[in-house]
Amino acid sequence: MKIVKTVDEVRKQVKEWRSKGYSVGLVPTMGYLHEGHKSLITSAVSQNDKVVVSVFVNPMQFGPTEDLESYPRDMDRDAKVCEDAGASLIFNPEPSEMYHDDFSSFVDMGTLTGGLCGKSRPIHFRGVCTVVSKLFNIVTPDKAYFGQKDAQQLAVIRHMVSDLNFGIEIVGCPIIREEDGLAKSSRNTYLNENERNAALILSKSLNEGRRLIEAGEKDAAKIKQAITDYINTEPLAKIDYVEIVDWNTLEPVSKLDRPILAAIAVYIGKTRLIDNFIIS
Repeated sequence: MKIVKTVDEVRKQVKEWRSKGYSVGLVPTMGYLHEGHKSLITSAVSQNDKVVVSVFVNPMQFGPTEDLESYPRDMDRDAKVCEDAGASLIFNPEPSEMYHDDFSSFVDMGTLTGGLCGKSRPIHFRGVCTVVSKLFNIVTPDKAYFGQKDAQQLAVIRHMVSDLNFGIEIVGCPIIREEDGLAKSSRNTYLNENERNAALILSKSLNEGRRLIEAGEKDAAKIKQAITDYINTEPLAKIDYVEIVDWNTLEPVSKLDRPILAAIAVYIGKTRLIDNFIIS
């Protein structure tokens, strides 16, 4: 497995692979890889001849008060995860390699980004769409792999790929959880012991919502209220949002009569965590 820092090195390697008829998969990440990322890489390795993992903490998707500087980084650890999972190449550029001094081109989306995480992070998806578009153009993969934990991001990327005719298959992969139910996230490292225990309220509250749905409840407002009430039993939790939306359009629904996404964002102390489930 190779680790490269420049766009030219990636393109040279991919060109060589293409000359031999190899298929190429891409797993975009911001690093500090965990079992969730590893599951994406494993899926990519099983479906492609060669797999590129990008490790890049993208400054464009962080707001001015967000955790860009403190976001966890550990390239040695990331390299081991990638190698163990069977990746072929890590692309680990510096910000200056991705965004030169007079960089001025962006990818914005007019739909899907205004609600959920986009409501409290207004510049986030502009940064996501721009960097992912750049990675698609650099790597030119056949397939790209994204986790369902970032469900809005998955929906946004699928829509962008369709709109801009990238010709890349977007593969969504299931949420990977700790044994106690907490969705794996690089930001879990921010939690102290009490906050880590409190963070279980996310998965537990969603389980309560799912239980109501499985019991036959179709009223989205009642399900949202039940999830909200459950989260509010945890003193360390502060709700950013609780939403039930159409899985295709991400528009709010009043009745469960189509595929839906139930998504939450909750602050545990100062750490913002997200979780969700999809009912199709």
